[in-house]
Amino acid sequence: MSSISLQVNDQNLQTEIDDRMTLADLLRNNLNLTGTHLACELGVCGACTVLVNGEPIRSCITLATSVSGMSVQTIEGFEDDDKMKVIRECFSEAHGLQCGFCTPGMLITVRDMIVRQKCNTESQIRNELSGNLCRCTGYSGIVKATQLANALLQTEPLPKVSTR
Repeated sequence: MSSISLQVNDQNLQTEIDDRMTLADLLRNNLNLTGTHLACELGVCGACTVLVNGEPIRSCITLATSVSGMSVQTIEGFEDDDKMKVIRECFSEAHGLQCGFCTPGMLITVRDMIVRQKCNTESQIRNELSGNLCRCTGYSGIVKATQLANALLQTEPLPKVSTR
């Protein structure tokens, strides 16, 4: 057992955990933050993507003890994030959603891509999204949503989304 302290979605947390517990298991099972999805549990599919100190990581292959003292942001931690609001609206508007299983990891990845300015071409978007698997959409709607969100987020103030 190890004692860890970290910040999860701007809330300070101190807890005792098994040394082998993954960050995904801590988030889902101990903190009830079930927006972090588990699928492959090998770090391949991207469904478990969260931000640790502002960087996207695969929580299914990250030991919770390794993030002690750090800041973790899950999909639930973006409720008041203006960029994420635009991205979510664009995913809905451009049909980038289907079953929703990959969506939390996909949204976090797209936000990171936009912040890093890695959404300039369709090819670049598809390359950046290659670490996030979606079995339903064929990616066309996700790429379109990413392009739309990227274009909208380049303007100030942030606009309302509409492709109609």
